[in-house]
Amino acid sequence: MAIRLIACAVGVAGVGFVGGCSSPFDSTRGLPPSFARSLPDNADSSPRSVYRDDSASKHDAPVLDATASADEFVRYALFHSPKVEAAYQRWVASAERLPQARALPDPRVNFGFFLDEVETRTGAQQARVGVSQSFPWPGLLSDREDAAAMAARAAWRRFEAARLEVTERVVETLHEVAYLDGAIRITAENLELLSSFEEVVRARYRVGAGSHPELIRVQVELGQLEDRLAQLRAMRPTYVADLNAALNRATDAPVSPFARLPGRVASVDGPGLAEIARRSNPVLLALDERIKEQRIRSKVARKEGLPDFTVGLDYIVTDEAMNSSIAESGDDPILLSFGITVPLWRDKYEAGVREAMARRLAVSFERADEANRITASIQRAWFEHTDADRRVRLFETTLIPKAEESLRASLAGFRAGKTSFLDLLDTERTLLEFAVSAERARADRGQALARLSRLVGQPVPTQGDGAADSSQDETPVTGLGEDTP
Repeated sequence: MAIRLIACAVGVAGVGFVGGCSSPFDSTRGLPPSFARSLPDNADSSPRSVYRDDSASKHDAPVLDATASADEFVRYALFHSPKVEAAYQRWVASAERLPQARALPDPRVNFGFFLDEVETRTGAQQARVGVSQSFPWPGLLSDREDAAAMAARAAWRRFEAARLEVTERVVETLHEVAYLDGAIRITAENLELLSSFEEVVRARYRVGAGSHPELIRVQVELGQLEDRLAQLRAMRPTYVADLNAALNRATDAPVSPFARLPGRVASVDGPGLAEIARRSNPVLLALDERIKEQRIRSKVARKEGLPDFTVGLDYIVTDEAMNSSIAESGDDPILLSFGITVPLWRDKYEAGVREAMARRLAVSFERADEANRITASIQRAWFEHTDADRRVRLFETTLIPKAEESLRASLAGFRAGKTSFLDLLDTERTLLEFAVSAERARADRGQALARLSRLVGQPVPTQGDGAADSSQDETPVTGLGEDTP
């Protein structure tokens, strides 16, 4: 049976990337029918991978350009990720264990010569050719196959987990780059604003309306802001290198500046996500499959302590009898034989049963520990997401608008001679910090959402309605309009 191999991108954590299963990774490959048993019951009907030797896949591979969306970045990473491909190949290797587990032992062929021919009534026996086949206790081979199938299903779940981990890494680095690009943009705009302040102060100083300390102070502020902007720009290659590493391409590959990325959970809470994770987290599902595997291996260990059966057939080459008048002279006899193993040394079989039981208990406890860890991690990520969302809303609805209003008032007061220039600088600096902090909060929110989607095991729903999605609009840095000097 040919199983259709489709690599559809996992929905990106926190951004709602990749909603469907259509993808450019479709590739039909002839795989054994046994591979169908290696897929979990609730998995997609088709394995997913990348085949770099497949010209069609190469032709349809995602391409990143200046207009590439976050969705395309994720699909590109899943298409090229060595980690994803390695996990897929481990699943393939596990699936190939199924035909090995259900196969009978190889037949045994014996061939021997009589060094001293055995003289019989019908002639001298010269050689013997035999073939025998062993048969394990009924049900042993099917149990071995079932255990191998459970192991392969666990490998598939680990493949799904690898895809989620790569997705999370890409989304987190995307948010870091987007944050840095936003901070660079905001700082550059504030530098331009401060330069206009410097021109105003310099003009006032020339006509005697301003003081020299004011001019020095604005120049110091300009120098500090220029240094900050230079530092941010110098940091960008590091962030881009992290992103390119996640994409499995050259670390110096160019990445265009990013627009702001959405990422806000809708109509779900931490406990609700933890409940979903118990049913969909691939790490937990892999451990569930391993528990099933060890339960079956306990049955295998018990049946291995039961006898095996052997059926044999021997053909004996016989020469003509000395008395050729004998009717059966020279006839080659055929011997049908039956055998049975005697599992006499019981200690090793009983130890095998105890080993299988201990392994099952170990996996069960490992699963309980992992479930506790995932639940705690979800609660932490949920707090980080909600706290970051709170900060985003605080900056967008209160702090930044108030800081812009304060800057307008300070500017008007400075022009009227009622406000000192130092107050104006403080107000401008406060607005800058709020705007950059808002970008940081948006990145933190999206990254927390990426972690939530990995922990849950599926994309966390996002919303984009009204105020909840206001983070996608460009936040003005100054909002001064015609009041700008």
